Amino acid sequence: MYEAIKQEMLDAALEMKRNNLITLAGGNVSVRMPNGDIIITASGMNYEDMTTDDFIVFDKDKNIIEGTRRTSVDTPALFHIYDNMPNVNAILHTHQPYATAVGLISDELPACLTTLANTTLGAVNVAPYAPPGNLSMGELTVDYIGERLAVILKHHGVIAVGEDLHQALYAAVYLEISAQTYLAAAAVKEPALLTKEQNDECAEIFKRVGQK
Repeated sequence: MYEAIKQEMLDAALEMKRNNLITLAGGNVSVRMPNGDIIITASGMNYEDMTTDDFIVFDKDKNIIEGTRRTSVDTPALFHIYDNMPNVNAILHTHQPYATAVGLISDELPACLTTLANTTLGAVNVAPYAPPGNLSMGELTVDYIGERLAVILKHHGVIAVGEDLHQALYAAVYLEISAQTYLAAAAVKEPALLTKEQNDECAEIFKRVGQK
């Protein structure tokens, strides 16, 4: 069931690893299908060892309909995000270091690069701490993400969302690059930021990028 999208999810997880957004078996990838079924990666497995047989499929009522592996401990939090964000069909959870570092010193990553505006739609908020595997991780994501496509979880990592895997992955990767650039600049002096008009223009322009 859903072999093609499972392979896309596995490819996204490996891309997250190639971009140093996760290490070992960290984080998770999930997708909501048009009929409401939700697919989530298995718990605690290295993605290099994972196959499409290791995914868990839930129906719209949250019952497991395929898969025998233990599902991610973040599953209740992911369900909460899907239930409260109807336009979200893909969620990536990462432990990316630079974005997480920003969350230790600030309440947001400001809109500092065009690529951040392109892919997250602007400045990314930092949510208060929530224990891993706790429903509050999903609740705080919904409360703090606003109109953006990512939120930084204090002391923890990042939740990136999208209408599909492509959008969520771009948000996560470019958030990390922007965080690294911001921290490098902040070590020298107060970084220059995009104006609201510049940010909104970049977000709009990116809608025309690609072959869709």
